Amino acid sequence: MQPEFWLERWQRGETGWHLPEINLHLREFWPRLGLPSTLQVFVPLCGKTLDLLWLASQGHRVIGVEISRRAVEEFFAEAGLVPEITEAGPLRRYRADEITLLCGDFFDLNTDHLREVGAVYDRASLIALPLELRPQYAAHFKALVPSAAPSLLITLDYDQSQMAGPPFSVHRAEVEQLFADRYAITELASFDVLDDSPNFRRRGLTALAEEVWRLDPRG
Repeated sequence: MQPEFWLERWQRGETGWHLPEINLHLREFWPRLGLPSTLQVFVPLCGKTLDLLWLASQGHRVIGVEISRRAVEEFFAEAGLVPEITEAGPLRRYRADEITLLCGDFFDLNTDHLREVGAVYDRASLIALPLELRPQYAAHFKALVPSAAPSLLITLDYDQSQMAGPPFSVHRAEVEQLFADRYAITELASFDVLDDSPNFRRRGLTALAEEVWRLDPRG
């Protein structure tokens, strides 16, 4: 899946993954991680999610990466923030208050960009990627993110033969395959969300689970 796919979706306003409210699972499960508010939180493929503002409201410094310049600029405009804009290698850095968004390709990130990260929140990154790209994503993620940083990960699980992604189905076995070498993986919850997702039902799904994972660094 090429970057142009996502850029075109943002340009056409076809952003069904964007929620007009803060994610309920973030509100419920993030506090259970017991993390200091002084930690910087990394949000990959963040779009213009309001979750960035919620994390900042908890005292965190927040850094996200998003390929769409439109999404980044809409985030700050809709939040009433005027960012300082600087260059960060192949990416462009937008910073206002405690929120920094790096506009560019996730795979252009390097360790300097994320050296201060102490935790990760992923609601829409892993499930946005097709099967063949997820191992590359996980490898780059583990090379970038400091080894002591835990993660809160949200995935979808459904019969991929019934619906073409994105969002893609990511089964428990794949989460373990991708991350068990670095993290102890705990499933915090699984929710039947098909009744809350009429668009997915119309696309052919007969079952849909939303799953919340805690990834704690080993050692």
